Amino acid sequence: MPIEIDIAHVARLARIELSDQQLADYRAQLGVILDHAARVQELPTDGVAPTSHPLDMVNAFRDDVVSPSLDRDEVLSQAPDAINGFFRVPPSLDNE
Repeated sequence: MPIEIDIAHVARLARIELSDQQLADYRAQLGVILDHAARVQELPTDGVAPTSHPLDMVNAFRDDVVSPSLDRDEVLSQAPDAINGFFRVPPSLDNE
């Protein structure tokens, strides 16, 4: 493992109670993760431009086409309650 981390101390900070076996298991797992991270850091990256994603990504936008909206009277006729051209809903806050 490239660096040593006190798993028991981290567990105490997180207020997690771990058994000795769990501490040993997590120490081994963290060692594998840190070894892999160290190998990744050793890769030759000279001349490689920094990227946020390994593949070229392009947003797919649809054409902005104007289309007619729904008829207000037809929509309001299907509402449980409407008043003066608006949907009427129960109050969300009680005024006392």
